[in-house]
Amino acid sequence: MADRQDDGRLIVVSNRIPKGDVPSGGLVFALHEALTGAGGLWIGAADVTETAEDGLTPIGSDAYDRATFALTEAEHDGYYLGYANSVLWPLFHHRPDLLTFSEGDFDAYVAVNKRVARAIAKIAGPDDLIWIHDYHFLMVAHELRALGVANRIGLFLHIPFPNPNDIMALPQVAMMPSWLAAHDIVGVQTRRDVVSVRETMRHDPKAQILNDGTWIRDGRTFAVLSFPIGIDAEGFEIAAREAPTVDLQMAPDAPLLLGVDRLDYSKGLVHRFEAFDAYLSARKPGMPRPTFIQIAPGSREDVAAYKEIREDLERAAGSINGAHADLDWTPIRYIRRHVDRDRIAGLYRRADAALVTPLADGMNLVAKEFVAAQDPDDPGVLILSHFAGAAEQMEAGALLVNPFDRASFARAIRQAVEMPLEERKSRHADLRAGVFAQDIDWWTTNFIDRLRAAPGQGPNRGAA
Repeated sequence: MADRQDDGRLIVVSNRIPKGDVPSGGLVFALHEALTGAGGLWIGAADVTETAEDGLTPIGSDAYDRATFALTEAEHDGYYLGYANSVLWPLFHHRPDLLTFSEGDFDAYVAVNKRVARAIAKIAGPDDLIWIHDYHFLMVAHELRALGVANRIGLFLHIPFPNPNDIMALPQVAMMPSWLAAHDIVGVQTRRDVVSVRETMRHDPKAQILNDGTWIRDGRTFAVLSFPIGIDAEGFEIAAREAPTVDLQMAPDAPLLLGVDRLDYSKGLVHRFEAFDAYLSARKPGMPRPTFIQIAPGSREDVAAYKEIREDLERAAGSINGAHADLDWTPIRYIRRHVDRDRIAGLYRRADAALVTPLADGMNLVAKEFVAAQDPDDPGVLILSHFAGAAEQMEAGALLVNPFDRASFARAIRQAVEMPLEERKSRHADLRAGVFAQDIDWWTTNFIDRLRAAPGQGPNRGAA
């Protein structure tokens, strides 16, 4: 990898980076799809090492280049498990009660952000666009500016932004405006996240909003905009149609309900199980006997809160099955291991309803994958939480629910199971149009075009 290039490439930074096969769903798959089309360099964390030297290690090149920065075990504990996932993650998901502060975690976060900034500063050409992803790197742009890097820099948050009350629980809250202001574009998933960012900036005496809605701080202007992320809708539809058939050993007319999530307290999985329990309890003899498959592979299991949610979910599944199962029927099938993307695509197409009901979520691409996978001539129903970012785009076609309201959630499950074909087709057509129009290419182009058009603010910045 050359030290510098002047080809105006795209440099993407995220904590996770595929070192082999690209996993299904989530940030990593979305970035893989974006870079496959745009090309450039993707920088992410290496596996844990004994020492952490500056610089980048190339790990492969195909449609785009990939490279990693070093991370020690102590930094993984402090930067990743500590500050990023025990402070920022719960805070940004509106759970300040779950914040865990440990001495040295923020110092590790700073050290990693500084190392990433130094690595980018060394290899970035003057016309390169720098696109930083998620809460792991909130300080990188600030550190790049301190190093004299004047490139256009964008930040995209895949998770929600905390509201003004929650963010006060962050000990470094006074630093947040300067971190954000170091970018040219701050991108979030939803309009309500734009409002939350703006409210945080309004509390900063050094920040001022201009008539066009942009902000100025310390002589720098930047914009806060929503860019709802999409999927490769056409590719996922093909994958679902061509997916191998999975023998679920269910009656042909038995409804299949499906949930696909990482095991995380933000996903509302226990609430989802409890709503299904309420639906089963109200079910009359002779009514359909649905099976609910919940796929929830482990995530961040070194963090205490994740151990607790796994135990709660296992107890709930056992209790519900014990109360409602029959010799030839298991209402809940709970799977907490990885399932291949092709098999998931086939399950989406087979499912009569998808339950996408987080308590807080940036977007939730499961909702869009389910819609893309469905057969338009006999589609299933999307049950979607008000708190998913996707609700802003999908409210007309989905059954919107409040996951905290068990009774109304249970009624929505019954409505989905019993919904007539014509209503299902009408709702799906509305959802499908949006998913295919605002796909991953639309999202990538939209963000990069706005970033490229940002006004120059440094000696090596020309007109857009």
